[in-house]
Amino acid sequence: MKSVGEICSDLIRFDTTNPGSGERPAAEYVATLLADAGIQPVVFESAPKRTTVVARIEGDSPEALLIHGHLDVVPADPAEWRLHPFSGEIVDGDVYGRGAVDMKGSCAMTIATVLGMKARGEKPRRDLVLAFLADEEATGEYGAGYAVTERRELFDGVTEAISESGGYSVPSGEDRVYPIAVGERGTAWMKLTAHGVAGHGSRPPIDNPVATLVHAMSRIAGHTWPVRLTPSVAALIEELSRITGQPIDLERLDAEAERLGKLGSLFKAQMRNSANPTMLNAGYKVNVVPSSAEAHVDGRYLPGLQEEFLATIDELLGPKITREFVSLEEAPSAPYPSSFFDELAASLVAEDPLARPVPYVMSGGTDAKSFDRIGIKGYGFAPLMLRPDLDYFGMFHGKDERVPVAGLEFGTRVLTRLLT
Repeated sequence: MKSVGEICSDLIRFDTTNPGSGERPAAEYVATLLADAGIQPVVFESAPKRTTVVARIEGDSPEALLIHGHLDVVPADPAEWRLHPFSGEIVDGDVYGRGAVDMKGSCAMTIATVLGMKARGEKPRRDLVLAFLADEEATGEYGAGYAVTERRELFDGVTEAISESGGYSVPSGEDRVYPIAVGERGTAWMKLTAHGVAGHGSRPPIDNPVATLVHAMSRIAGHTWPVRLTPSVAALIEELSRITGQPIDLERLDAEAERLGKLGSLFKAQMRNSANPTMLNAGYKVNVVPSSAEAHVDGRYLPGLQEEFLATIDELLGPKITREFVSLEEAPSAPYPSSFFDELAASLVAEDPLARPVPYVMSGGTDAKSFDRIGIKGYGFAPLMLRPDLDYFGMFHGKDERVPVAGLEFGTRVLTRLLT
């Protein structure tokens, strides 16, 4: 049976860059591993080569748990990497490559866990549904979005789900804090358009859409969004105060986040909405004022704050700019406190007595948004014990992405405890 490190390496070697040639080779690899272990996979495509694998393992209870992960990755420039981003090489105990943490490493842990259970003849405590999805790094339209609408029957009986961006260790003195995501910010990806009057670049402008758009982008980039503490983020801050033994001043949260370093990063981006200009497109010749200009903005908002977020955006844009959504997704949340959160926390503590699990809200988004639409409550739980020197957040979409083999092995043990 392949080890979790070997499975991770194998998955990385499939170039599943999105946009690119699709996820099919990686999906076929996953399906073959499952089938060889006696787990019957369902393989389907939403478009040519946009491939998803789903499998169900019968447990002692028909109430099912979903573990989902995505097989696609963001682009990587080999010239910027120490090792080729699709080599999957293991150097000094780390698996290198695009997707090592986001999230082929997590997919490898899931596969290794269920293959190990099968080999030992262990049955999960409840039905287990595995989903290895396409297209998470875009809008999810070809992956989770398609799966929950066109193949809804595959998720019958599922009540909770676990996936990426939670369950990893953050050093805190002699202890290790493990954030478990109980929600994420909503997504508002927007295309903005300014219209004006075309003309010669040497003449006084009548209505220059480029200038209109640039001024609006400057207002958005310079806006200070107010702090809005949701119950989950407030609970996180309270737990961090207790763990560190130092009260966190709620009136100075930005400064407190800086003071706490890696622990502060758990709430720094999660205590307010945000909007970042990311793309600009205007004009076709230096001496021509164009008739229109376009930009894209990555907006994120906290649970329950979509209306406030969009009202602020419209005020910052002004009346001369129109907006349309590239993607608008609600901010999902899962029950906390809850018995399932306690199960997740207990599985960590069983493998790491120094573990201090805490609730957490993700600053970005995952496929949990799609599954939330069909009533499946998602938790961020892809357990990893990491070295204190490893910049976990910097690995996401960064160069020299890597994950410790020992961390993957730890995660496999934690998942085995959780499922059995």
